[in-house]
Amino acid sequence: MTHSKERARTRDAGAKRRRLMEAAADVVHRQGAERTTIADIARAAEVPVGNVYYYFKTKDELVAAALAEHERHLEQLVGHLGRLPGPRERLKGLVDAWASGRDLAVRYGCPTGTLAAELGKRDPGGLDVEAGRVIRSLLTWAEEQFRELGRPDPEGLALTLVGAYQGMSVLANALRDPGVMDRECARLTAWIDSLEAA
Repeated sequence: MTHSKERARTRDAGAKRRRLMEAAADVVHRQGAERTTIADIARAAEVPVGNVYYYFKTKDELVAAALAEHERHLEQLVGHLGRLPGPRERLKGLVDAWASGRDLAVRYGCPTGTLAAELGKRDPGGLDVEAGRVIRSLLTWAEEQFRELGRPDPEGLALTLVGAYQGMSVLANALRDPGVMDRECARLTAWIDSLEAA
């Protein structure tokens, strides 16, 4: 096999793996980990079911891939927010991002939060730990923003902020009411504005 054919094959394999990861994140968010089958993910990724096993041996590996995809999206968002001029703008940008995803939250809840809640019902020490790690990275980022603002108890403020998002996502989903997201995001933005810099 020539070098160029080998590179093309590797590139195609990488693209197929990426499609499977993106499909896993989407399908697991919409259906939940327990209801999702490997065939569901293969169909969404437009990959033959038999080919999935070349990349992921079990459904749990695909669920882990969905979590990795959620983490990648979070890293992209944080990277984008990092270009904003200060911590207050970055925190408000996070709230704006939550508000812009309200329709998905109303229908399916927070992608990572709903998956973490579902995985938390399993025996501890598995994928529940991985889901918690993704949420922890958001908490750590928010804590850094509050610390940069000079606020006392940045960890507590980060918990308040992320907890508010998880709560509004659950309520908006349960009530099928996008107004919950609109009102609570506006309240969070006003709260962030009210925080005095030290």
